[in-house]
Amino acid sequence: MDDAQGSLFELPDPGPGPFEPWPFAGGIPAALAAEAMAPDWARALEAVSDQLVALGSMLDARRDAGESVLPEPTHVLRALRAPLAGVRVLIVGQDPYPTPGHPIGLSFATEARVRPLPRSLQNIYKELASDTGITTPAHGDLSAWADQGVLLLNRVLTVGAGNAGSHRSLGWQHITDAVIAALVARRAPLVSVLWGKDAQSLAPALEGTAVIESAHPSPLSARRGFFGSRPFSRVNELLATQGAEPIDWSLPMQAGGH
Repeated sequence: MDDAQGSLFELPDPGPGPFEPWPFAGGIPAALAAEAMAPDWARALEAVSDQLVALGSMLDARRDAGESVLPEPTHVLRALRAPLAGVRVLIVGQDPYPTPGHPIGLSFATEARVRPLPRSLQNIYKELASDTGITTPAHGDLSAWADQGVLLLNRVLTVGAGNAGSHRSLGWQHITDAVIAALVARRAPLVSVLWGKDAQSLAPALEGTAVIESAHPSPLSARRGFFGSRPFSRVNELLATQGAEPIDWSLPMQAGGH
């Protein structure tokens, strides 16, 4: 049999494998089974389960059309992996960084290898050092804050690569509004940090809880009220008035270290 004949029996190249599934595509039960969120978050967010299913379908359609969606599926709900019961601080962001390899599902945080850091995070670190005297690391992994009960929540949890803000019309706000409502309904110690007008639009939903507001740490606005706002020490002062433990804002010099 020559090569021409043999080629008739060769299997076609299947190409790239299927996309990694969204752990929430089957709603809250699927997200819980995939350990994409803590059990108490799953109970608190049951009412938006169908909306998560719809979001999974919309994101699949975008990927099928050739869009690269960030962050990777296992990171989309990462902020909700730590238990709802342990949240003491909420820091609100807008949407994930649109650069592949950067977002990890925690607002303002990046993959540990990212250099240089996004400028908003650089400014957050400058204010952290000025406010507390803490030496900041070269990496942007804020997992150590999340591990202590700091909910680093973006209003919108996905983005198209290279296209900032591109998923703001998908309906993620219904999910994150439910997250915030669940926080408030606990009537437990909570301090929320709202940087910029987009985040500050949530203030009415946080009525009755402690809120710190200032300009956004973006280079466009940091000098208009973010620098000098002392959010980190103020958070701990407000936690103390509620009888809650302070946050240790120091970060390991090496990501994943102590």
